[in-house]
Amino acid sequence: MAEEHYEIRDERFAKLIHMNADVEVLWTGGRWTEGPAYFPAGRYLIWSDIPNDRLLRWDETSGAVSVFEQGCLNQNGHTVDRMGRLICCEHRGRAVTRREFDGSRTVLASHFEGKRFNSPNDVVEKSDGSIWFTDPTYGIDSEYEGDAAESEIGGSFVYRIDPDGTVDCVITDMVQPNGLAFSPDESILYVADTGHTHRPDCKPVIRAYPLRDGGKKVGAGSEFATCEAGLFDGFRVDTNGNIWSSAGDGVHCFAPDGTLLGKIRTPRVVSNVCFGGPKRNRLFICATTMLLSVYVNARGCGL
Repeated sequence: MAEEHYEIRDERFAKLIHMNADVEVLWTGGRWTEGPAYFPAGRYLIWSDIPNDRLLRWDETSGAVSVFEQGCLNQNGHTVDRMGRLICCEHRGRAVTRREFDGSRTVLASHFEGKRFNSPNDVVEKSDGSIWFTDPTYGIDSEYEGDAAESEIGGSFVYRIDPDGTVDCVITDMVQPNGLAFSPDESILYVADTGHTHRPDCKPVIRAYPLRDGGKKVGAGSEFATCEAGLFDGFRVDTNGNIWSSAGDGVHCFAPDGTLLGKIRTPRVVSNVCFGGPKRNRLFICATTMLLSVYVNARGCGL
């Protein structure tokens, strides 16, 4: 039954879900699905199947799934910019790129201070047109999700690409920065650290960084939430500032004050989520081999 999918920890969560809304399986057949991004104009969703080096496309009008691109440089996270273009994190390309309207590929950033990035992982656009992304080592750790290589930079950081193309390093105090998103008013940047995969003493947390210097840099971060089931990976924020995050047992929903409101349980480990649909109230969930969705009583913030 549909209610079996939900775990309510706080009465506020009961107002954010529909107890009779089932978690739907839209597709299965991947190895590690990631990076969902919804295109409102076309009513379709793009997501990655990283080890299989392909992007997939789900058509909301028909439910049909097709291969959007095979041989995509092991893309991971995506976002849709304010002009409706796809922004891509490439593991094998070790770059952040943009898919133009004519289908061509534009490299937005591939190096910092003359050194190649590790393997850009997740990405978000701020309202000023800047692109913020994380750069852990998962795509160079082995041949499974990219090409094995040594890190040229020597660390895993968070970067900002200015609209003029300048790249700045904005966060350096994380082990493996992963998912990221802004609060609705863009006063806070939230970033997940999945460094437990490399350092057992690294807590599986989301950290909150206040923006400063006109929104171009961040101040000292603080712990926002700790994951009680696996690791936080990708996540999104709704218009009321609630965080909907991936975890080992499903999707965890946190209030802006850091309270765990509840969970949407899934049959596989969740890697990432995004809001979509005409009302932006449909949560799309990449869960290991699967693409899932569920309608919620919340609307996604931004694209």
